[in-house]
Amino acid sequence: MEATQQTIQQIGRAINKVVAKYAPTSEPVMTDILLQVRPDSGELRAYNDDMEELTRIVVDQWLEPTEEDLYEAAAPLLKKCLAQAHEQIERMSILHPFSFVLIDDDRETISDLYLVDDDTLLVDTELMKGLNEDLNKFLEQLLKD
Repeated sequence: MEATQQTIQQIGRAINKVVAKYAPTSEPVMTDILLQVRPDSGELRAYNDDMEELTRIVVDQWLEPTEEDLYEAAAPLLKKCLAQAHEQIERMSILHPFSFVLIDDDRETISDLYLVDDDTLLVDTELMKGLNEDLNKFLEQLLKD
């Protein structure tokens, strides 16, 4: 599913609402941000660790998804929108490390979307695709020589 500019803006506004809840001037808390996509209603909901709702929006493009699995289509888009807001996210008054996680209706983790930590880098799974095959080919070639 190709995201429209309106969809990107809607998600960006939702992220900004979450960021505003944890303004840099407030007392730091320990929590992760859980994002839930609701295929039945097209909603994107954000929660803290205590499942207190932080914000909720309806993404018009998700009302009638053209993809069978909206979660798989939403995850890269959410990652992109979170990456665009990285400066604001890094300043949130949440104790490090914390992350943005995509969850399903049963609150099971679908994808780690964004990790904020001073010493850790979360590598995107797209970057890692095919790494095993490449390493195996390299090893075979090395052993031949």
